Amino acid sequence: MNNPNKNEHHYDKVPLLNIGVVSRMTGISMANLRAWERRYNFPIAKRTEGGHRLYSEYDVYQLKWVKEKILSGMQTASAINLFRHQEQINQIDDTEAEYQQEIIIHEGKKYSLASIKTRLIDALVSKNIATANELLGNALSVYTPEDIILEVIGPAMAAIGEKWEKKQINVAIEHLVTNYLRQRLMMWMLSSPPSRSMKPVLLTCAPQEWHEGSLLILGTLLRRKRFPIAYLGQAVPLSDLSSFINEIKPVLVVIVAMGEDSARGLSDLPKHISNFGEAGKPIIGFGGRIFVTKPEFRMIVPGVYLGDTFTEGLNKIEQILNASIG
Repeated sequence: MNNPNKNEHHYDKVPLLNIGVVSRMTGISMANLRAWERRYNFPIAKRTEGGHRLYSEYDVYQLKWVKEKILSGMQTASAINLFRHQEQINQIDDTEAEYQQEIIIHEGKKYSLASIKTRLIDALVSKNIATANELLGNALSVYTPEDIILEVIGPAMAAIGEKWEKKQINVAIEHLVTNYLRQRLMMWMLSSPPSRSMKPVLLTCAPQEWHEGSLLILGTLLRRKRFPIAYLGQAVPLSDLSSFINEIKPVLVVIVAMGEDSARGLSDLPKHISNFGEAGKPIIGFGGRIFVTKPEFRMIVPGVYLGDTFTEGLNKIEQILNASIG
């Protein structure tokens, strides 16, 4: 297991990831990433023709390894030197799960995003709101809201939905948990920094789609990146969506569908949105669980498939928005 040559098979060394993506993946600020490269020549990022940094999957692996050592009490320079030394003598542990489930020690207690998620679900299902508040409060002292949204809130919403479908919890408990998590997301959305000066991203659920958790998560993450949004939420008829688009002229429309019926309804988009697909018209992006579990549904929806995960969707949206503003 302790063989860095093995890492080269697991982690791509092609530089494709920009500094913002790497910052989100590692939890290391962009300022620190630049400072580490300047002070320690670590990692050595490639550059685009325009001078922007690009990182590989293997760079991300190195950064996560070093971050773990820093969080356990080691100085940055020492952690980087240790990585280089152990890599040289073939002693780097390449167990990827260790870094996906990293444990943070804070005030004598151990927290990992996976354990926080599990404990949060248990607390909410037990109707223990005080414990849930304490868990998230402790987590926020260590992790960013983005970390918690992607690794705790999102998975917790999915897990609660699954428990309800399997009749392991009743409707009252499902509503309690869902509304608690929605309130957290709304709080982070409303406390986000001022929006950039640009046309908004329109966020809506497909007709007949009442599950808005993933849409709300996406909206919160976009607002925290200072993108303006117009959030419509659940089950918006296509005729009403069309008139709204004509009024606010968004740069991008994001539509979420979780089930088969709501996905099929999106095939009628061109009938309702005037001049659909013409240059200068808003791009239509779509996503949701049904497109992951049954990829064939992607073919019936006109527009851009945003990806299987929140991270993929967010990256795709950023690419579209950055291209639209030059």
